[in-house]
Amino acid sequence: MKNKDDIYILAIESSCDETAAAVVKNGREVLSNVISSQIALHTLFGGVVPEIASRKHIENIDGVISKAMEDAAVTFDDIDAIGVTYGPGLVGALLVGLAEAKALAYTLKKPLVGVHHIEGHMCANYIQDKEFKPPYVALVVSGGHSHLLYVKDYGEYEILGRTRDDAAGEAYDKVARAIGMGYPGGPKIDKAAKEGNPHAVEFPRVFLEDDSYDFSFSGLKSAVLNYINKQNMMGIEINQNDVAASFQKAVIEVLVEKTIKAAKEKGVTSVAMAGGVASNSALRALMSEKCNENGFHLNIPDPILCTDNAAMIGSAAYYEYIKGRRDTLDLNANPNLKLGEK
Repeated sequence: MKNKDDIYILAIESSCDETAAAVVKNGREVLSNVISSQIALHTLFGGVVPEIASRKHIENIDGVISKAMEDAAVTFDDIDAIGVTYGPGLVGALLVGLAEAKALAYTLKKPLVGVHHIEGHMCANYIQDKEFKPPYVALVVSGGHSHLLYVKDYGEYEILGRTRDDAAGEAYDKVARAIGMGYPGGPKIDKAAKEGNPHAVEFPRVFLEDDSYDFSFSGLKSAVLNYINKQNMMGIEINQNDVAASFQKAVIEVLVEKTIKAAKEKGVTSVAMAGGVASNSALRALMSEKCNENGFHLNIPDPILCTDNAAMIGSAAYYEYIKGRRDTLDLNANPNLKLGEK
């Protein structure tokens, strides 16, 4: 039986290749979290095919929402608002989730709350640790995004740095493809790196200007490709595991060093990670080690909450909802939505 003071959000996420729905109570308690992944389908093409992703979302979304409601043991009468990702992401994929959310909001006469996908990733930390709260420094790393943020309060943050070219996850996918591992690159490189020597090849660490918190992984990716080409020209067989380990070490050292530096500068006591790359075991280990050394509390969501899911969108929607955000039915998908942009 629902308590009258509780707020239940039905959340929908379809920004890339996962069709997801969840019911979240009071921003932190997940009553259900259903994800229909398309990874096996897109693996055939070596990456996400936008048109195929959109079509699969259309096929899956009704069933995913029904399962989320069933798992949560709630009815639509219990739902206080519909939360939905409206950007950034693949425009066709976003439109499917957004159209579904609008239809539900209109039919059920429930408020519609649009959510920024990266804000959703950050809010996964509130689900992981019910006591975790701002202020903190957050590293958000995924296939399309690398952001370093100072989170002042719920929904209030300062962008300290972002990617200037390839995001961390994008670099993982491209390097994995180049060394013959295929898609998705992140988990494959993480696994291979455990068997490799991280000092086998000294790839460059790109820190940019002394005062910059931005990221750049395009040069590192090019260095890996040049190394592979050079070895091939010399007839030397590359060791996949060594290249994977050496590449990964170059990525995570930059991510961790900039995050720790930002946390010190902002005077926070807590650091958080989010996004698909936050599932990476080496990144989690090094960030934990450096946070311990510097006295920072580290919060990292479980891997299921790092990859795209609707529970995190439900948490973000809750905090927007209690601040009074209500979107109209003309809310449109914005594939290039910037953080802080409404």
